[in-house]
This record gives sequence, structure tokens and C-alpha cells, in this order.
Amino acid sequence: MAAADRKAGGEWHNWRPRDRARCGIPCHLQPAPGVRRHRRRNRLPRRGYRQAEEGWRKSERRQVSRGAAPAGTDRLSLSGAALTARPLALTQGDPAGIGPDIALAAWLQRETHNLRPFLYVGDRQVLAARANLLGVTVALEQSDAASAAEIFARALPVLDVPVGHPIEAGRPHVAAARSTISAIETAVALCFKGEAAAVVTNPIAKSVLYEAGFGFPGHTEFLADLAMRATGKACTPVMMLAGPKLRAIPVTIHIPLKDVPAALTREAILETCRIADRDLRTRFGLTQPRLAVAGLNPHAGEDGAMGLEDRYLIAPAIATLRQDGINAFGPLPADTMFHDEARSRYDVAVCMYHDQALIPAKALGFDDSVNVTLGLPFIRTSPDHGTAFGLAGKGIAREASLIAALKLAAKLASQTEENRT
Repeated sequence: MAAADRKAGGEWHNWRPRDRARCGIPCHLQPAPGVRRHRRRNRLPRRGYRQAEEGWRKSERRQVSRGAAPAGTDRLSLSGAALTARPLALTQGDPAGIGPDIALAAWLQRETHNLRPFLYVGDRQVLAARANLLGVTVALEQSDAASAAEIFARALPVLDVPVGHPIEAGRPHVAAARSTISAIETAVALCFKGEAAAVVTNPIAKSVLYEAGFGFPGHTEFLADLAMRATGKACTPVMMLAGPKLRAIPVTIHIPLKDVPAALTREAILETCRIADRDLRTRFGLTQPRLAVAGLNPHAGEDGAMGLEDRYLIAPAIATLRQDGINAFGPLPADTMFHDEARSRYDVAVCMYHDQALIPAKALGFDDSVNVTLGLPFIRTSPDHGTAFGLAGKGIAREASLIAALKLAAKLASQTEENRT
């Protein structure tokens, strides 16, 4: 082992055995004198969702949405559907948030942005009340997916999923959780039946859903579970923020920063990059995607002086990817990856943790960035913001990110439809 690896602050012989093993450093080496051994702790799931790692997912937390697969999801083929007429399925999100506001605004701008028809999946009464509160005139018409495209020019087609409880804009209520979840299940089922071209999800309030027994860390993990129940196959969802100036993917997502090193594994990096490479080819039409892989530590570890993950974990994963024909390179210092010239050299930045990816993505395109979930057997996009309860019903919520999500979902759906013909 090089002497540089023994520098103060980065010496591998002071690392715990499990940390040395994670970076491929021999574990038979004993810790330095005086270094206390740590009792092995269970490693956190990479994204909070893996079928083989269900320890965190207690049965009592799954009182909501566990049941059978969504109705109609046994029909997985898209053949026979009138592809060009299939709408996007737009979920309501939390009905007390800005989801209804921006859905109404998007429909009002349908001609300006040449939007593909979308079907609003949510509570029709809440949507009508929100339109009245905002002072906008929008015709709402009860619809199914088959009729949505024909209705869309004159009215906003709505597949009613009632809340069954009065909802006030800006005031979340646990009574809305069932409708929020059912809207997501319904939209996914429409995709699997071939009646919808993609799912676009409005923001949800996870804390409200948790009160109702929702057993998933968030939207993405729930969608992956629905896909598994429909297909019988586990899938690994990968979150990508896509904007006009940057695509960025975090390998680890919604976990505390202190837990990132333990959750970051060679297998996680490989799987994330492989899914990104595949979906950028098949859905985005890139023939040879360029993946710029960020380092974990400052200056990508400074040759081992500022941490060894970059040298012993990330770099070997990149070498394996290149052997497999994937155009990945790095690890790169994250502080020099996102200026204009650097971004011109890659198609997606693969980052090691949440803020490393999302800070530059939102700084470069806050209103234009779209959350895209790769790795699912259907297309899913969403606006890159939260429920914004403080803005709901006030007429000041910005719909730009939702419009961008609708346009990207339509583009990806068209690409998929072209691939099928």
C-alpha cells in the first residue's frame, strides 16, 4: 500500500474493518493501537427500497396500499392501443397543496405549449373548488383515459378519485391520504393497461401519508413496488433531475449525509450507471451516453489524502463500466463538474449523494428541471418541487416545472412509441 495512503486523516489502518472491506482493503489488518472496534451495524438500503432488503419495511407500516396489484395491471402489453390518442395520466398529489393549482394553469396553457392531452386523476370536487378560489374558468368533464384526448380541447378531463372529506387549500389533512395514494395506483394501472402513455405525478406530502400508515420512503419507492406487483419483477428506481442545462443522478437519495459512506457501494454505483446508460439510450435516444461520475470527497479524495472511497470504491466501479462498454469517466471533483465547459463534455452527471446532484440541478434550472424516474417499466416524470402548502389557492404558484414535466413525459412517450413501431 502506498505511503500516501497512511497520511493523517486518511490512513486506512485506522478504518473500521467493514469500511476497509467496502473499499476492497484487506480486512485481516488490525486497527491501530488504541482504536476502538465498532460493533457492526446493519447497512442502510441504498435508496430505501430493495426487495432483498426488507428489514426497514415493517408490516405494521404498510396498512395503506399493500393489498393486491392495481386493477387491470395483468395486461402489460401496449399493443392494440391507439398510441397517438393515449393521454398522460396526471395525479393530483396532495389535494391541499399546489397540485390542483398548477394542473389548472397547465390546462389553460395547453395551446401555448402544445401540450399532449392529459387526464387529471384526482378529486373533481376539490379541483372545482380550487378553480373557484383562484378565480379561473376551467370546464371540468368526467372522463376515462379513452375519452380524454377528445375532451381535452374543450375541457379538462378528470378521472374522479374522491377524497370524501372537505379539503382546504394549504391545510393538509390525513383524510386525503387514501385518495392521494389511489390516484397514483390508478395512474400506474392505466399505463400498464396501455390506456395512458406516461405517469406525471404532482407533489405529495410524505408526512401526511405516514400518518395514514404509508410504508414507503416516498413516491419513487411506491412506484417501484406497484411495478413489482404488476410484473412480478423487482426493479431499481433511479432518480434523475433533467433540465435544459444539466441531467444529474444521485446514487444515494433520501438518507442523512452521515450515512452516505455506508450506503455507497460498488454495486450501487454500477447498477445506477447501467440503468442510466440503458434508459438514456432507449428513452432519450442517445446512442452513446457520456456519464461523468463525481467523487465523494473533496477534490475526489486528493489521491487518498481526503478519503479513500474515490480511489478504492468509485474508480474500480468506473473501470468495470468501461469494460462493459459504458462511456463512464471519473471520479471527478464535484466542485469543477458543473460550469459551462465541463457540462459540455457529458450527458449526465452521476453524483454520490442527494445534494451533490440536486443543488447544481436546481441552481441551473429551478423552474425548468424535471424529476424523471429511470429503471421503471413505465415513464414517470414530476415537477421538481414540493407541495408548497403556503402557496396553494393564492394564485402565485408557478406551473413551469409541471409544464416541463408534461412536455418531457410526452417526448419520452413519443420516443417509446417510435421504438415500438
